[in-house]
Amino acid sequence: MPVATILAYDLGAGSGRALLGRLTDRGMETEELHRFPNDPVQVGSRLHWDILRLLHEMKQALLKAKHRGESPASVAIDSWAVDFGLLGANGELLGNPYHYRDSHTDGVMERLLADTPRSYIFERTGIQFLPFNTIYQLAAMRQANSPLLREAKRFLMIPDLLRYFLTGETVNEFSNATTTQLYNPLADDWDAELLNRIGVSASLFGPVVRPGASAGQLLPSVAAELGIGAIPVIAAAEHDTGSAVAAVPATERPFAYLSCGTWSLMGTEVERPVMNEQALALNFTNEGGVDGTFRLLKNIMGLWILQETKREWERAGRSYSYPELITLAEQAPAFAAWIDPDDARFLAPGGMTERIAAYCRETGQRAPEGAGAVVRCILESLALKYRYVLDMTERLSGGRFAGLHMVGGGIQNELLCRWTAGAIGKPVWAGPAEGSAIGNLAVQWIARGDLKHIWEARAVIRESFPVTVYEPGEREAWEEAYGRFREMAGLK
Repeated sequence: MPVATILAYDLGAGSGRALLGRLTDRGMETEELHRFPNDPVQVGSRLHWDILRLLHEMKQALLKAKHRGESPASVAIDSWAVDFGLLGANGELLGNPYHYRDSHTDGVMERLLADTPRSYIFERTGIQFLPFNTIYQLAAMRQANSPLLREAKRFLMIPDLLRYFLTGETVNEFSNATTTQLYNPLADDWDAELLNRIGVSASLFGPVVRPGASAGQLLPSVAAELGIGAIPVIAAAEHDTGSAVAAVPATERPFAYLSCGTWSLMGTEVERPVMNEQALALNFTNEGGVDGTFRLLKNIMGLWILQETKREWERAGRSYSYPELITLAEQAPAFAAWIDPDDARFLAPGGMTERIAAYCRETGQRAPEGAGAVVRCILESLALKYRYVLDMTERLSGGRFAGLHMVGGGIQNELLCRWTAGAIGKPVWAGPAEGSAIGNLAVQWIARGDLKHIWEARAVIRESFPVTVYEPGEREAWEEAYGRFREMAGLK
């Protein structure tokens, strides 16, 4: 007998989706109910998220469910990390949230680290150093004497904020809170000393709840507006990577995963954060997971570079579909030029092809010419960087991985999956594609008592969604390329 239908909102940096989930004797069944763009908005020199548009689209999903005769038994939200909104004394949002790619954080991390040692921050948070982390966004606002920060009474991350709009509840969720570089996993609380160092009041930060916790129900005003009932809201693993890892259909422990999309996030699941000198030196991170776990992982720039390159060509009047670009990449010469995807120049939007060319010239390589060569350069570079990070994950965790689980929309790029298997010299198990949304649903079912725990959920996911296996090929060629790639990128 099927259990009640539930709804997952999965918000990515480029688009959002709402999926209905049903748990039957045949396994998990999902159905896309609503999909919508999530385009940032440039206002003057600032880049913002259109947060109210996201709320509107979430309401449209609830209306679509109603019109189909569906009444979800619960809903939950997951999204990207680090970004946030601030509420004023009257509970209203103070300005549109900044986009993590906005330039207001330029140089802020470096200035803060000039006065505060990296080791001090890492031993308190276990989080890798990225210039857009929440700590540096807040420090940037304090340094600019932001009136928003002066008037703020409550800090909410993106899923917290959208959940607040729906429920009126102001709680922070654990998996996303840990990404801020302001949460101390050893003390299991916001780090008041770090907040004091950046001049931000700890009173802004509310209680932190674990994935699966009850987080209220739809406000009477929202329910009346949409003509629906007071649906319970659950805090999923609200960082989308936390939800994606929950959906990894692993049978073995330990396992390695790659959540592949605009960003690539690679790592493993551990019981306790790894906060030693080696993790600091390799700039790994320890983010909260489900069922009391942590995600030891590293951020890799990911398919953002390809997405931005494609947008650049489209603006110039040269439109390619992704299948066309993949075909051109396969036809281009192999191992001709590479980039380090995590070089800081590739973070900001615009001018990506020239940045790729400049990087190649600066590292003594011939710049790729033509769309196929550029795309091949990007995808080979990602596959080779995945090999490096996988090796470092084994070193830090002490685990040995039989292969790599890839989840997320990036697995639709079969060429990247195949080349990743070649680069790591191990099988790649690709699936499910909607990992974050499926993990979101799984946490809801566990919270509702329909599944016992995360490993039962993973077993059901494994039986419910196809997994494509990519075996490694051209081992000698990839091994030789990896040595040259490390030398070119200066990776030890």
